[in-house]
Amino acid sequence: MDAYQNRYSRQILFQPIGRSGQEKLKEARVAVVGMGALGTVLSNHMVRAGVGFVRIIDRDFVEDTNLQRQMLYDETDASEHLPKAIAAAEKLSKINSLVQVEPVIADLNATNGESFLTDVDLILDGTDNFTVRYLINDIAVKHRIPWIYGGAVSSKGMFAAIRPHVTPCYRCLFPKPPTGRGETCDTAGVIGPIIHIIASYQAVEALKILTGAEDRYNPNLEQFEVWNNQHMQMDISRGRNENCPACGQGEFEFLNPMTEREEDFSSLCGRDTVQVVPREKRSIDLSELAERLQPIGTVEKNAFLLRFHIDGRTLVFFGDGRVLIQGTDDIAAAKTLYAKYVGN
Repeated sequence: MDAYQNRYSRQILFQPIGRSGQEKLKEARVAVVGMGALGTVLSNHMVRAGVGFVRIIDRDFVEDTNLQRQMLYDETDASEHLPKAIAAAEKLSKINSLVQVEPVIADLNATNGESFLTDVDLILDGTDNFTVRYLINDIAVKHRIPWIYGGAVSSKGMFAAIRPHVTPCYRCLFPKPPTGRGETCDTAGVIGPIIHIIASYQAVEALKILTGAEDRYNPNLEQFEVWNNQHMQMDISRGRNENCPACGQGEFEFLNPMTEREEDFSSLCGRDTVQVVPREKRSIDLSELAERLQPIGTVEKNAFLLRFHIDGRTLVFFGDGRVLIQGTDDIAAAKTLYAKYVGN
């Protein structure tokens, strides 16, 4: 038995995968969107299972509050404010050097989504953002790429495997984004076990899809409430909506970027943070920015981001032009700070 087969011998012994399934995993390409709680579990499973290429996409950096549930990070990652994609890639590469792990530090949006998600065989949802899920769904339906939805908060979670034009798409199940602000981990809390349960079910569905086990695909939207020991299955196999804008009508409105503004300001629910995303591609020279800001505030910088502290607020600059303005969820106030320290 060669080293490759020895590494995956216990998975190969599992007859539904076997040697042929393992070879399919070796050739497979997967993208994980979001490297928070779900994403760290998902990518860990994909890399350990031997999926040949795993792209991990995240816009954020590691903080102390992540460590309770985001399994790939440690205290050093948090103290160094490493981008999650970079910290996760370092860990994953040590877990399995046979897998190509590609970290992407970016905010997934309508301008870049197709470039990141259309060269893979499967998309895994590790986000906590409804808008991004609708964007993933539009890309998946348009390009006929399967994806696996998952969400968890508090002690509740759900998942569903979505195969475009075969099963209902996400928009068939949830026609419109919810109004107002729903529960998030930052507002309702979360316990670690529900994360692992949901992400592990997602990973199982991923293995089925990647190895071609059509007879074992899960036809349900599965929901769990682990604190009160509740589990519900909803058969969605006949839930396709012929009037669905995405899979029924071929209208992909979440792929239409807003073009009337140079920057997009959005409040991150429960984070006391406003994110600023440039509409046009741009880059920031972090070293030059550090020199400019040091005389007026406190600057912390690593190879991937710069943190600027002033007047009780923190502005976090990324090389791709994104800025997180921490210490406020007021978009008007954030615009003022952005104009003052970044410019228009």
